[in-house]
Amino acid sequence: MARLNMLLLLAVVLCALSVVTSQHTARKLFQAMESEQERAKQLDIEYDQLQLELSTWATSPRIDKIAREKLRMRPAGSTLGVRPAGSTAPTGKSDGGASQ
Repeated sequence: MARLNMLLLLAVVLCALSVVTSQHTARKLFQAMESEQERAKQLDIEYDQLQLELSTWATSPRIDKIAREKLRMRPAGSTLGVRPAGSTAPTGKSDGGASQ
């Protein structure tokens, strides 16, 4: 009878230790999951900010401004233009008699 009691006591102690170990592991995993969820939220916020920044950088007025100021470009309808010698103007006239 004493032998059975010792065996049952050993089984109870082993079960208790496994419960404590599994609870500790579950708590650590839960903390890791919460920290990863917080990181995911931060990454979502950063992604939204980057999308907003990208849409701001790609707006047409900004591109036009940079083209005019930094690259000194002009709209296609401007009167200044360069034509190769001998080419004709769209109206059929030559450009200053260079081809004659």
